[in-house]
Amino acid sequence: MADERPGGDRATESPDKKETSGGPPSGGDTSTAGERAGERRRPGRRPLFVLAGIVAVLAIGAGWYFLSTRNQETTDDAFTDGNAVTIAPQVSGYVVELNVNDNTRVKKGDLMVKIDPRIFIAARDQAAATLAVTRAQAENARINLQVVQATAPAQLAAAQAQLEGALANKDLADTEARRQTSAGPRATPQTAIDMALANARSSAATVAFDQAQVQINQLVQQNIDLAKAQVEQLEAQVKVAQAQLEQAEVNLSYTELRAPQDGWVTRRNVNLGTYLEAGQQIFSLVTPEVWVTANFKETQLDRMRPGQPVEIEVDAYPDLVLRGHVDSLQMGSGSVFSMFPAENATGNFVHIVQRVPVKIVIDSGLDPNLPPPLGLSVRPTVELE
Repeated sequence: MADERPGGDRATESPDKKETSGGPPSGGDTSTAGERAGERRRPGRRPLFVLAGIVAVLAIGAGWYFLSTRNQETTDDAFTDGNAVTIAPQVSGYVVELNVNDNTRVKKGDLMVKIDPRIFIAARDQAAATLAVTRAQAENARINLQVVQATAPAQLAAAQAQLEGALANKDLADTEARRQTSAGPRATPQTAIDMALANARSSAATVAFDQAQVQINQLVQQNIDLAKAQVEQLEAQVKVAQAQLEQAEVNLSYTELRAPQDGWVTRRNVNLGTYLEAGQQIFSLVTPEVWVTANFKETQLDRMRPGQPVEIEVDAYPDLVLRGHVDSLQMGSGSVFSMFPAENATGNFVHIVQRVPVKIVIDSGLDPNLPPPLGLSVRPTVELE
């Protein structure tokens, strides 16, 4: 009866088809599904192409970097450098005027610090008075020299003339004494004889005195030389007094500390009223001139020469690019000029690549009114020839 119903065949086969489609797959169907899944999981050639492209890009980049940097030398061991002038007083005293503060910019000749000048003013005035006295004494000595030059020969001539007169009087007295003595007591009174003998002795004494005066006045040149020596001595004292006055004026000028050149005040160590000792460092003055000191390895110096262009990057200012040139190479490594240089003549030697300081002058890129502080880290790149 079931076979006679229309569509009975489809009704009879339907459970089988349902069982086949809804049940587990047969062995042949399982193998085909695994192969299809394996084909989906298998990588294609696209990753290989991507990897090859990456390797090619890296190779090209490495080649370009090598070609672009093979004529360059750079170092991270570099910093800005410059002149820091130490300011110290040359005289002692209290600070009565202070016109600078930390990081103050000053111009050449500006008054920065003033020390109490009263003691130095008194010393200058005393030196000036001493100079005036010494000059007056020297002038008196010069006048005395002129007097001696005129009177010494005249005194000698007068002494000689007086001696000649005394000799004439002595001859006359001697003659009179002989005449009175030879006449005898009957012809001449004894009083006359005694008077004649006394006159003779007096004349002899006068001659002796006049001869001594002639000998004294014969030292004409010696007296002139003595007067000249006194003049020279006092003129030398005038020079000493003049030097003392100049020293006093210099010491007075030292009470004003003025800027030796343009720059910025740093490391200030002074306040109003501070007592300063001569030579005491009170602050430093950093000048506007700035350069770069780069410590290159000794293996980098083979082709490095003065004048080669340099590009400088500053760590503190990433957007700032400076340009300069190699100025000079220090004639010695940094270790040679250290406080305790290495002693290689020992048994414990280790080969270490040395570094040599290279001075690089900045040509452009700096603001002249605001140069970078000293000691900033930079990265110079030298274009080798």
